[in-house]
Amino acid sequence: MLDKILIANRGEIALRIQRACRELGIRTVAVHSSADRELKHVRLADESVCIGPAPSSESYLNIPAIISAAEVTDAVAIHPGYGFLAENAGFVERVESSGFVFIGPRAETIQLMGDKVSAIRAMQDAGIPCVPGSDGPVGDDAEANLRLAAEIGYPVIIKAAAGGGGRGMRVVHSEASLLHAIAVTRAEARAAFGSDTVYMEKFLERPRHIEIQVLADQYGNAIHLGERDCSMQRRHQKVAEESPAPGITAEQRQAIGQRCADACQEIGYCGAGTFEFLYQDGNFFFIEMNTRIQVEHPVTEMVTGIDLVKEQILIATGQHLRYRQEDVCLRGHAIECRINAEDARTFIPSPGRITQYHAPGGPGVRVDTHIYNGYIVPPFYDSMIGKLITWGEDRASAIARMRTALSEIVVDGIETNVLLQQDIMQDAAFQQGGTNIHYLQKKLSLV
Repeated sequence: MLDKILIANRGEIALRIQRACRELGIRTVAVHSSADRELKHVRLADESVCIGPAPSSESYLNIPAIISAAEVTDAVAIHPGYGFLAENAGFVERVESSGFVFIGPRAETIQLMGDKVSAIRAMQDAGIPCVPGSDGPVGDDAEANLRLAAEIGYPVIIKAAAGGGGRGMRVVHSEASLLHAIAVTRAEARAAFGSDTVYMEKFLERPRHIEIQVLADQYGNAIHLGERDCSMQRRHQKVAEESPAPGITAEQRQAIGQRCADACQEIGYCGAGTFEFLYQDGNFFFIEMNTRIQVEHPVTEMVTGIDLVKEQILIATGQHLRYRQEDVCLRGHAIECRINAEDARTFIPSPGRITQYHAPGGPGVRVDTHIYNGYIVPPFYDSMIGKLITWGEDRASAIARMRTALSEIVVDGIETNVLLQQDIMQDAAFQQGGTNIHYLQKKLSLV
Protein backbone atom coordinates (compact mmCIF):
# COMPACT_ATOMS: atom_id res chain seq x y z
CA MET A 1 0.00 0.00 0.00
CA LEU A 2 1.14 3.56 -0.74
CA ASP A 3 1.68 5.13 2.68
CA LYS A 4 1.58 8.81 1.64
CA ILE A 5 -0.11 10.43 -1.38
CA LEU A 6 0.27 14.01 -2.56
CA ILE A 7 -3.00 15.41 -3.95
CA ALA A 8 -2.15 17.70 -6.87
CA ASN A 9 -5.49 19.46 -7.04
CA ARG A 10 -7.94 21.63 -5.12
CA GLY A 11 -11.60 21.93 -4.14
CA GLU A 12 -14.12 19.13 -3.94
CA ILE A 13 -12.08 16.55 -5.87
CA ALA A 14 -9.08 17.07 -3.58
CA LEU A 15 -11.32 16.48 -0.57
CA ARG A 16 -12.87 13.43 -2.27
CA ILE A 17 -9.41 11.91 -2.86
CA GLN A 18 -8.38 12.69 0.69
CA ARG A 19 -11.40 10.85 2.11
CA ALA A 20 -10.62 7.78 0.01
CA CYS A 21 -7.03 7.86 1.28
CA ARG A 22 -8.16 8.07 4.87
CA GLU A 23 -10.41 5.05 4.46
CA LEU A 24 -7.42 3.13 3.09
CA GLY A 25 -5.18 4.31 5.93
CA ILE A 26 -3.02 6.46 3.66
CA ARG A 27 -1.57 9.79 4.82
CA THR A 28 -2.08 12.80 2.57
CA VAL A 29 -0.17 15.89 1.48
CA ALA A 30 -2.22 18.84 0.28
CA VAL A 31 -0.57 21.30 -2.07
CA HIS A 32 -2.24 24.68 -2.45
CA SER A 33 -1.87 28.15 -3.85
CA SER A 34 -1.60 31.18 -1.59
CA ALA A 35 -5.31 31.84 -2.26
CA ASP A 36 -6.31 28.36 -1.07
CA ARG A 37 -4.81 28.20 2.41
CA GLU A 38 -8.29 27.80 3.96
CA LEU A 39 -9.51 24.97 1.75
CA LYS A 40 -11.09 22.19 3.79
CA HIS A 41 -8.78 19.44 2.55
CA VAL A 42 -5.74 21.62 3.34
CA ARG A 43 -6.95 21.93 6.92
CA LEU A 44 -7.56 18.19 7.18
CA ALA A 45 -4.42 16.93 5.44
CA ASP A 46 -1.56 15.36 7.38
CA GLU A 47 0.78 17.86 5.72
CA SER A 48 0.35 20.84 3.41
CA VAL A 49 2.68 22.79 1.15
CA CYS A 50 2.09 26.13 -0.56
CA ILE A 51 3.30 25.75 -4.13
CA GLY A 52 2.83 29.29 -5.44
CA PRO A 53 0.61 32.35 -5.83
CA ALA A 54 -3.05 32.34 -6.85
CA PRO A 55 -2.75 32.00 -10.67
CA SER A 56 -2.93 28.30 -11.56
CA SER A 57 -0.04 28.74 -14.02
CA GLU A 58 2.18 29.52 -11.03
CA SER A 59 0.77 26.93 -8.64
CA TYR A 60 -1.45 24.02 -9.69
CA LEU A 61 0.23 23.88 -13.12
CA ASN A 62 3.72 24.41 -11.70
CA ILE A 63 5.27 20.97 -12.20
CA PRO A 64 8.63 21.67 -10.49
CA ALA A 65 6.84 23.03 -7.41
CA ILE A 66 4.60 19.96 -7.16
CA ILE A 67 7.53 17.56 -7.55
CA SER A 68 9.49 19.50 -4.92
CA ALA A 69 6.52 19.32 -2.53
CA ALA A 70 6.41 15.54 -2.97
CA GLU A 71 10.14 15.31 -2.31
CA VAL A 72 10.21 17.40 0.88
CA THR A 73 7.22 15.58 2.37
CA ASP A 74 8.44 12.08 1.42
CA ALA A 75 5.26 11.32 -0.50
CA VAL A 76 5.42 8.16 -2.58
CA ALA A 77 2.60 8.85 -5.05
CA ILE A 78 0.74 11.72 -6.68
CA HIS A 79 -2.99 11.79 -7.48
CA PRO A 80 -3.87 14.46 -10.07
CA GLY A 81 -7.67 14.51 -9.69
CA TYR A 82 -9.26 16.05 -12.79
CA GLY A 83 -8.34 19.20 -14.71
CA PHE A 84 -5.01 20.97 -14.21
CA LEU A 85 -2.28 18.35 -14.88
CA ALA A 86 -4.46 15.23 -14.80
CA GLU A 87 -4.04 14.51 -18.54
CA ASN A 88 -0.61 16.02 -19.06
CA ALA A 89 1.73 13.30 -20.33
CA GLY A 90 4.78 15.45 -19.60
CA PHE A 91 3.72 15.70 -15.96
CA VAL A 92 3.37 11.92 -15.72
CA GLU A 93 6.87 11.48 -17.12
CA ARG A 94 8.28 13.95 -14.56
CA VAL A 95 6.43 12.24 -11.72
CA GLU A 96 7.73 8.79 -12.63
CA SER A 97 11.27 9.90 -13.49
CA SER A 98 11.41 11.55 -10.06
CA GLY A 99 10.64 8.22 -8.43
CA PHE A 100 6.96 8.69 -7.59
CA VAL A 101 3.91 6.65 -8.50
CA PHE A 102 1.41 8.43 -10.73
CA ILE A 103 -2.16 7.42 -9.91
CA GLY A 104 -3.46 7.12 -13.43
CA PRO A 105 -2.52 5.63 -16.80
CA ARG A 106 0.94 5.69 -18.35
CA ALA A 107 2.25 8.77 -20.12
CA GLU A 108 2.14 7.15 -23.56
CA THR A 109 -1.52 6.21 -23.07
CA ILE A 110 -2.42 9.75 -22.06
CA GLN A 111 -0.54 11.08 -25.07
CA LEU A 112 -2.27 8.61 -27.40
CA MET A 113 -5.77 9.48 -26.18
CA GLY A 114 -5.04 13.19 -25.66
CA ASP A 115 -4.61 13.75 -29.38
CA LYS A 116 -8.08 13.32 -30.87
CA VAL A 117 -6.76 12.14 -34.22
CA SER A 118 -4.57 9.38 -32.77
CA ALA A 119 -7.36 8.47 -30.32
CA ILE A 120 -9.86 7.99 -33.15
CA ARG A 121 -7.39 5.83 -35.07
CA ALA A 122 -6.72 3.71 -31.97
CA MET A 123 -10.43 3.26 -31.37
CA GLN A 124 -11.08 2.31 -34.98
CA ASP A 125 -8.35 -0.33 -34.69
CA ALA A 126 -10.02 -1.58 -31.49
CA GLY A 127 -13.44 -1.86 -33.13
CA ILE A 128 -15.05 1.14 -31.44
CA PRO A 129 -17.59 2.96 -33.69
CA CYS A 130 -16.49 6.49 -34.59
CA VAL A 131 -18.15 9.50 -36.21
CA PRO A 132 -17.64 9.55 -40.01
CA GLY A 133 -14.89 12.04 -40.76
CA SER A 134 -11.43 12.74 -42.10
CA ASP A 135 -9.83 9.83 -40.19
CA GLY A 136 -6.78 12.01 -39.74
CA PRO A 137 -5.60 15.63 -39.82
CA VAL A 138 -7.10 17.99 -42.36
CA GLY A 139 -4.39 19.02 -44.85
CA ASP A 140 -3.71 22.27 -46.70
CA ASP A 141 -5.22 21.24 -50.02
CA ALA A 142 -8.35 23.37 -50.32
CA GLU A 143 -9.89 21.29 -53.10
CA ALA A 144 -9.28 18.06 -51.21
CA ASN A 145 -10.91 19.53 -48.10
CA LEU A 146 -13.95 20.65 -50.06
CA ARG A 147 -14.30 17.17 -51.59
CA LEU A 148 -13.92 15.53 -48.19
CA ALA A 149 -16.64 17.68 -46.66
CA ALA A 150 -18.97 16.91 -49.57
CA GLU A 151 -18.34 13.19 -49.12
CA ILE A 152 -19.03 13.36 -45.38
CA GLY A 153 -22.11 15.52 -45.95
CA TYR A 154 -22.91 18.90 -44.42
CA PRO A 155 -23.07 20.00 -41.70
CA VAL A 156 -19.54 19.08 -40.63
CA ILE A 157 -17.57 20.13 -37.57
CA ILE A 158 -13.92 21.19 -37.51
CA LYS A 159 -12.14 20.18 -34.29
CA ALA A 160 -8.73 20.83 -32.79
CA ALA A 161 -6.84 17.56 -32.32
CA ALA A 162 -5.50 18.79 -28.98
CA GLY A 163 -8.77 20.43 -27.91
CA GLY A 164 -11.10 19.63 -25.07
CA GLY A 165 -13.73 21.03 -22.75
CA GLY A 166 -15.84 22.26 -25.64
CA ARG A 167 -13.08 24.50 -27.00
CA GLY A 168 -11.48 24.40 -30.44
CA MET A 169 -14.44 23.43 -32.59
CA ARG A 170 -16.54 25.07 -35.29
CA VAL A 171 -19.67 23.85 -37.10
CA VAL A 172 -19.84 24.39 -40.88
CA HIS A 173 -23.19 24.25 -42.68
CA SER A 174 -22.12 25.00 -46.25
CA GLU A 175 -19.22 24.80 -48.66
CA ALA A 176 -18.93 28.59 -48.75
CA SER A 177 -17.72 28.82 -45.16
CA LEU A 178 -15.62 25.63 -44.92
CA LEU A 179 -12.16 26.95 -45.77
CA HIS A 180 -12.52 29.99 -43.55
CA ALA A 181 -13.69 27.79 -40.67
CA ILE A 182 -10.67 25.52 -41.04
CA ALA A 183 -8.29 28.51 -41.01
CA VAL A 184 -9.93 30.13 -37.98
CA THR A 185 -10.06 26.88 -35.99
CA ARG A 186 -6.40 26.25 -36.77
CA ALA A 187 -5.45 29.70 -35.49
CA GLU A 188 -7.52 29.28 -32.33
CA ALA A 189 -6.09 25.80 -31.73
CA ARG A 190 -2.53 27.07 -32.10
CA ALA A 191 -3.17 29.84 -29.58
CA ALA A 192 -5.08 27.71 -27.07
CA PHE A 193 -3.37 24.31 -27.29
CA GLY A 194 -0.02 24.92 -28.97
CA SER A 195 -0.97 22.77 -31.96
CA ASP A 196 -2.83 23.79 -35.10
CA THR A 197 -3.76 20.24 -36.12
CA VAL A 198 -7.47 19.97 -36.87
CA TYR A 199 -9.72 17.23 -38.19
CA MET A 200 -13.19 17.03 -39.69
CA GLU A 201 -16.26 15.03 -38.65
CA LYS A 202 -19.91 14.74 -39.55
CA PHE A 203 -21.88 17.08 -37.28
CA LEU A 204 -24.70 15.16 -35.64
CA GLU A 205 -27.63 17.53 -35.17
CA ARG A 206 -29.52 15.91 -32.28
CA PRO A 207 -27.18 13.57 -30.43
CA ARG A 208 -27.08 12.69 -26.78
CA HIS A 209 -23.82 12.56 -24.83
CA ILE A 210 -23.39 9.07 -23.40
CA GLU A 211 -20.18 7.98 -21.72
CA ILE A 212 -18.93 4.60 -20.47
CA GLN A 213 -16.94 4.28 -17.23
CA VAL A 214 -14.13 1.71 -17.24
CA LEU A 215 -11.59 0.30 -14.80
CA ALA A 216 -8.49 -1.61 -15.91
CA ASP A 217 -5.36 -2.94 -14.23
CA GLN A 218 -1.83 -3.50 -15.46
CA TYR A 219 -2.46 -7.21 -15.94
CA GLY A 220 -4.89 -6.86 -18.83
CA ASN A 221 -8.10 -7.07 -16.79
CA ALA A 222 -10.77 -4.51 -17.71
CA ILE A 223 -14.44 -3.96 -16.90
CA HIS A 224 -17.10 -1.37 -17.64
CA LEU A 225 -19.43 0.09 -15.03
CA GLY A 226 -22.35 1.13 -17.19
CA GLU A 227 -23.05 4.49 -18.74
CA ARG A 228 -23.81 8.07 -17.82
CA ASP A 229 -26.00 10.51 -19.71
CA CYS A 230 -24.33 13.94 -19.77
CA SER A 231 -26.52 15.57 -22.41
CA MET A 232 -27.71 18.48 -20.26
CA GLN A 233 -25.05 20.95 -21.38
CA ARG A 234 -24.52 24.67 -21.81
CA ARG A 235 -21.86 25.76 -24.33
CA HIS A 236 -20.47 22.21 -24.38
CA GLN A 237 -20.09 22.28 -20.58
CA LYS A 238 -21.94 19.62 -18.58
CA VAL A 239 -24.54 20.90 -16.11
CA ALA A 240 -26.29 17.74 -14.88
CA GLU A 241 -25.55 14.05 -15.33
CA GLU A 242 -27.28 10.77 -14.57
CA SER A 243 -26.86 7.01 -14.59
CA PRO A 244 -28.12 4.87 -16.14
CA ALA A 245 -28.99 6.77 -19.32
CA PRO A 246 -32.73 6.89 -20.10
CA GLY A 247 -33.71 4.62 -22.96
CA ILE A 248 -30.46 2.64 -23.16
CA THR A 249 -31.27 -1.07 -22.99
CA ALA A 250 -29.31 -3.67 -21.06
CA GLU A 251 -28.30 -5.23 -24.38
CA GLN A 252 -26.98 -1.92 -25.73
CA ARG A 253 -25.15 -1.26 -22.45
CA GLN A 254 -23.43 -4.62 -22.49
CA ALA A 255 -22.51 -4.41 -26.16
CA ILE A 256 -20.89 -0.95 -26.09
CA GLY A 257 -19.50 -1.46 -22.59
CA GLN A 258 -17.75 -4.67 -23.56
CA ARG A 259 -16.26 -2.99 -26.62
CA CYS A 260 -14.82 -0.31 -24.33
CA ALA A 261 -13.40 -2.90 -21.94
CA ASP A 262 -11.87 -4.76 -24.89
CA ALA A 263 -10.40 -1.48 -26.18
CA CYS A 264 -8.72 -0.94 -22.80
CA GLN A 265 -6.99 -4.28 -23.21
CA GLU A 266 -6.08 -3.40 -26.80
CA ILE A 267 -4.32 -0.14 -25.87
CA GLY A 268 -2.92 -1.38 -22.53
CA TYR A 269 -4.99 1.04 -20.48
CA CYS A 270 -4.50 1.06 -16.69
CA GLY A 271 -6.67 2.92 -14.16
CA ALA A 272 -10.04 4.63 -14.30
CA GLY A 273 -11.15 6.10 -17.60
CA THR A 274 -14.18 7.23 -19.57
CA PHE A 275 -15.12 6.64 -23.20
CA GLU A 276 -17.29 9.49 -24.45
CA PHE A 277 -19.81 8.95 -27.24
CA LEU A 278 -22.39 10.83 -29.22
CA TYR A 279 -25.56 8.70 -29.41
CA GLN A 280 -28.15 9.20 -32.13
CA ASP A 281 -30.74 6.90 -33.74
CA GLY A 282 -29.58 3.93 -31.70
CA ASN A 283 -25.92 4.30 -32.72
CA PHE A 284 -22.87 5.13 -30.60
CA PHE A 285 -20.08 7.27 -32.08
CA PHE A 286 -16.79 7.66 -30.16
CA ILE A 287 -15.57 11.24 -29.68
CA GLU A 288 -12.84 11.06 -27.03
CA MET A 289 -11.47 9.25 -23.99
CA ASN A 290 -10.82 10.95 -20.67
CA THR A 291 -7.84 9.31 -18.97
CA ARG A 292 -8.74 10.41 -15.44
CA ILE A 293 -11.52 10.44 -12.88
CA GLN A 294 -14.54 12.43 -14.08
CA VAL A 295 -16.45 15.19 -12.30
CA GLU A 296 -19.58 13.05 -12.64
CA HIS A 297 -18.10 9.83 -11.24
CA PRO A 298 -20.41 9.87 -8.16
CA VAL A 299 -23.50 8.83 -10.15
CA THR A 300 -21.68 5.66 -11.23
CA GLU A 301 -20.61 5.03 -7.65
CA MET A 302 -24.18 5.43 -6.45
CA VAL A 303 -25.65 2.86 -8.85
CA THR A 304 -22.80 0.33 -8.68
CA GLY A 305 -21.63 0.67 -5.08
CA ILE A 306 -18.02 0.76 -6.31
CA ASP A 307 -15.68 3.48 -5.00
CA LEU A 308 -13.86 4.59 -8.16
CA VAL A 309 -11.23 6.70 -6.38
CA LYS A 310 -10.29 3.82 -4.07
CA GLU A 311 -10.01 1.54 -7.08
CA GLN A 312 -7.73 4.07 -8.81
CA ILE A 313 -5.42 4.01 -5.82
CA LEU A 314 -5.45 0.22 -5.41
CA ILE A 315 -4.73 -0.30 -9.11
CA ALA A 316 -1.79 2.12 -8.83
CA THR A 317 -0.33 -0.04 -6.02
CA GLY A 318 -0.12 -2.92 -8.48
CA GLN A 319 -3.13 -4.82 -7.25
CA HIS A 320 -5.28 -6.87 -9.57
CA LEU A 321 -8.70 -5.48 -10.38
CA ARG A 322 -10.97 -6.52 -7.53
CA TYR A 323 -14.10 -6.89 -9.67
CA ARG A 324 -15.12 -9.04 -12.60
CA GLN A 325 -17.71 -7.92 -15.12
CA GLU A 326 -20.33 -10.20 -13.59
CA ASP A 327 -19.82 -8.44 -10.24
CA VAL A 328 -21.04 -5.13 -11.65
CA CYS A 329 -24.77 -4.64 -11.13
CA LEU A 330 -26.59 -1.37 -11.68
CA ARG A 331 -29.16 -0.68 -8.99
CA GLY A 332 -31.60 2.22 -9.07
CA HIS A 333 -30.92 5.62 -10.61
CA ALA A 334 -28.64 8.53 -9.69
CA ILE A 335 -28.57 12.18 -10.75
CA GLU A 336 -25.87 14.82 -10.21
CA CYS A 337 -26.33 18.59 -10.34
CA ARG A 338 -23.20 20.73 -10.51
CA ILE A 339 -23.42 23.66 -8.10
CA ASN A 340 -21.53 26.66 -9.44
CA ALA A 341 -20.74 30.03 -7.92
CA GLU A 342 -22.38 31.98 -10.73
CA ASP A 343 -25.55 33.86 -11.52
CA ALA A 344 -28.25 31.39 -12.58
CA ARG A 345 -29.38 33.64 -15.45
CA THR A 346 -26.30 35.52 -16.67
CA PHE A 347 -23.75 32.82 -15.71
CA ILE A 348 -21.35 35.53 -14.51
CA PRO A 349 -19.02 34.06 -11.83
CA SER A 350 -19.80 35.10 -8.25
CA PRO A 351 -16.73 34.82 -6.01
CA GLY A 352 -16.91 36.02 -2.43
CA ARG A 353 -17.51 34.99 1.17
CA ILE A 354 -20.16 32.39 1.97
CA THR A 355 -22.05 33.82 4.90
CA GLN A 356 -24.29 30.81 5.45
CA TYR A 357 -24.15 27.26 4.16
CA HIS A 358 -26.58 24.44 4.79
CA ALA A 359 -26.25 21.07 3.08
CA PRO A 360 -29.39 19.11 2.21
CA GLY A 361 -29.86 15.62 3.59
CA GLY A 362 -32.20 12.68 3.78
CA PRO A 363 -32.26 9.22 2.19
CA GLY A 364 -30.28 8.89 -1.03
CA VAL A 365 -28.68 12.36 -0.85
CA ARG A 366 -24.92 12.92 -1.24
CA VAL A 367 -23.07 16.25 -1.28
CA ASP A 368 -19.49 16.50 -2.55
CA THR A 369 -18.22 19.98 -1.71
CA HIS A 370 -15.35 21.80 -0.06
CA ILE A 371 -17.30 24.89 1.04
CA TYR A 372 -18.30 25.83 4.59
CA ASN A 373 -19.62 28.85 6.52
CA GLY A 374 -17.18 31.71 6.09
CA TYR A 375 -15.31 30.14 3.17
CA ILE A 376 -14.22 32.67 0.54
CA VAL A 377 -14.73 31.47 -3.04
CA PRO A 378 -11.68 32.80 -4.94
CA PRO A 379 -12.02 34.39 -8.38
CA PHE A 380 -9.07 32.52 -9.88
CA TYR A 381 -10.47 29.07 -10.63
CA ASP A 382 -13.43 27.17 -12.06
CA SER A 383 -16.73 28.30 -10.58
CA MET A 384 -17.89 24.83 -9.47
CA ILE A 385 -18.16 24.72 -5.68
CA GLY A 386 -19.80 21.34 -5.27
CA LYS A 387 -21.95 18.54 -6.59
CA LEU A 388 -25.36 17.47 -5.34
CA ILE A 389 -26.14 13.82 -6.01
CA THR A 390 -29.35 11.90 -5.33
CA TRP A 391 -30.21 8.23 -5.68
CA GLY A 392 -33.60 6.54 -5.97
CA GLU A 393 -35.02 3.13 -6.74
CA ASP A 394 -36.02 4.54 -10.14
CA ARG A 395 -35.48 7.71 -12.15
CA ALA A 396 -38.66 9.42 -10.97
CA SER A 397 -37.72 9.01 -7.31
CA ALA A 398 -34.17 10.23 -7.96
CA ILE A 399 -35.57 13.37 -9.61
CA ALA A 400 -38.03 13.88 -6.74
CA ARG A 401 -35.21 13.64 -4.21
CA MET A 402 -33.13 16.07 -6.24
CA ARG A 403 -35.97 18.61 -6.29
CA THR A 404 -36.24 18.31 -2.51
CA ALA A 405 -32.48 18.58 -2.02
CA LEU A 406 -32.26 21.67 -4.25
CA SER A 407 -35.03 23.29 -2.20
CA GLU A 408 -33.06 22.66 1.01
CA ILE A 409 -29.56 23.75 0.04
CA VAL A 410 -28.54 27.19 1.32
CA VAL A 411 -25.49 29.08 0.02
CA ASP A 412 -25.75 32.73 1.07
CA GLY A 413 -23.32 35.56 0.35
CA ILE A 414 -22.73 34.60 -3.29
CA GLU A 415 -24.88 33.73 -6.29
CA THR A 416 -25.27 30.11 -7.36
CA ASN A 417 -26.92 28.22 -10.22
CA VAL A 418 -29.36 26.41 -7.92
CA LEU A 419 -32.33 28.13 -9.60
CA LEU A 420 -31.19 26.80 -12.98
CA GLN A 421 -30.89 23.28 -11.61
CA GLN A 422 -34.37 23.56 -10.09
CA ASP A 423 -35.71 24.63 -13.47
CA ILE A 424 -34.05 21.63 -15.15
CA MET A 425 -35.54 19.19 -12.63
CA GLN A 426 -39.01 20.67 -13.31
CA ASP A 427 -38.58 20.62 -17.09
CA ALA A 428 -41.06 18.29 -18.82
CA ALA A 429 -38.61 17.18 -21.52
CA PHE A 430 -35.94 16.34 -18.94
CA GLN A 431 -38.43 14.43 -16.84
CA GLN A 432 -39.38 12.40 -19.90
CA GLY A 433 -35.68 11.65 -20.52
CA GLY A 434 -33.52 11.50 -23.62
CA THR A 435 -32.94 15.21 -24.33
CA ASN A 436 -30.08 15.92 -26.73
CA ILE A 437 -26.95 17.99 -26.10
CA HIS A 438 -28.45 21.12 -27.68
CA TYR A 439 -31.66 21.12 -25.62
CA LEU A 440 -30.54 23.22 -22.66
CA GLN A 441 -28.75 25.83 -24.76
CA LYS A 442 -31.86 26.28 -26.92
CA LYS A 443 -34.05 26.45 -23.82
CA LEU A 444 -31.87 29.17 -22.29
CA SER A 445 -31.81 31.18 -25.54
CA LEU A 446 -35.60 31.43 -25.38
CA VAL A 447 -35.65 32.90 -21.87
